[in-house]
Amino acid sequence: MNCFSQKLRRTAPTGGGSRMELVPSKPPRMNGWSWPPQAFQVAGWLVCSYLAVVSFGIYIPLLPLPWKHVAYALAGISFIVHIFAHVAVVTIDPADVTVRAKRSYSSPTALFDRSKQTHVIQDQHCYLCDVKVGPKVKHCGVCNKCVEDFDHHCKWLNTCVGGRNYWCFFVALSSAMLGILLLVVVFLFIFIQHYLDPNSLRTAPQFDSVMGNGTWLVFLPLAPIKTGSAIFLLLAFITAVLSITCMLLLGHLLVFHLYLFCKGISTYDYIKRQRQKEAKNIETGNHQDAKINSGDRQNQETSIDCEPALSHSSGTCQFDNEGPLTRRLSESICTEVENFNKSAAKENSFHYGTESPTNNTAMSDYKSCKLDTEEAQAACQKSGQPVPGVQDPLGSSVMTPDDT
Repeated sequence: MNCFSQKLRRTAPTGGGSRMELVPSKPPRMNGWSWPPQAFQVAGWLVCSYLAVVSFGIYIPLLPLPWKHVAYALAGISFIVHIFAHVAVVTIDPADVTVRAKRSYSSPTALFDRSKQTHVIQDQHCYLCDVKVGPKVKHCGVCNKCVEDFDHHCKWLNTCVGGRNYWCFFVALSSAMLGILLLVVVFLFIFIQHYLDPNSLRTAPQFDSVMGNGTWLVFLPLAPIKTGSAIFLLLAFITAVLSITCMLLLGHLLVFHLYLFCKGISTYDYIKRQRQKEAKNIETGNHQDAKINSGDRQNQETSIDCEPALSHSSGTCQFDNEGPLTRRLSESICTEVENFNKSAAKENSFHYGTESPTNNTAMSDYKSCKLDTEEAQAACQKSGQPVPGVQDPLGSSVMTPDDT
């Protein structure tokens, strides 16, 4: 049996269209209740449950009247509205109408792989869902289905936010922001009043049997439980920090969506515009770098080769390019070189020793200059003009008639 004479069997196609390169995967997600849940989704449920239990069971019952009833009403309405909006946005299927009409979400479909596929939807046809879609439809790679008026995929809700559930999402976001803001005010009020006037927080009838201000009651009025002041303040501090963090995150998201609403665009459109701006900036930067590199190359090609000969007599310069700009630049450079040669020659010709033969000549020049100066000063005194100062040729001081 000769195994080498047989042709090798291929387990995958070597070429073909984009549909042949897709790998079958799990069924698409129907909504936010589809299994498995996301970590952010579970964390959001835990935080919401904790804040509801702490606010309605511990801190709002401690408020004095009538603020207790006001806090119960506002916090209760915000919590109920948020729960209904949250359940609605998670339950509604945001898929396009053609996808919902064709698919039962039971059969697996191809998984969107960005490394193999650049565009899933071309000419308003989705090659993964195999349906005709509208102009504002996008195929979500997480939910693995086409979403109508796609805005974004929310990890906190574990579903896509599109045209069918966007307003439920906005109501849930607004109600959560209002409730968190109210809870932050309540927590800060209780934390401050605990030090300024703790008796104002002990107006419930159950505190009549409690001796001292170091013991507090929680879960009033149904199941009062005694706790210490340290635990009470520590729990209030942790809850306040968590509430402020949630308020900042929700406030940032709410302001962002208000901005998108004023602009009339979606989150996906905003992200596309930002990516286009970044791409333009990168192209502009590359173009400027290319111009700088080309300019450097031209400067290198028109460089000047100046070879000054530092001697006591003269200097010579040689240049590669004889253009008008290069000629002017070369003449200025050679002039500076010649001046430097002349100054160096003068410095070399000076003798600073006391036995130099030029010492007598210098002294004779100084004497003759001094006599000429005295005659000029006498002439100025006779004519009534002020006597100008004369600089000492051998020093830096100014000579006047008083100095002589």
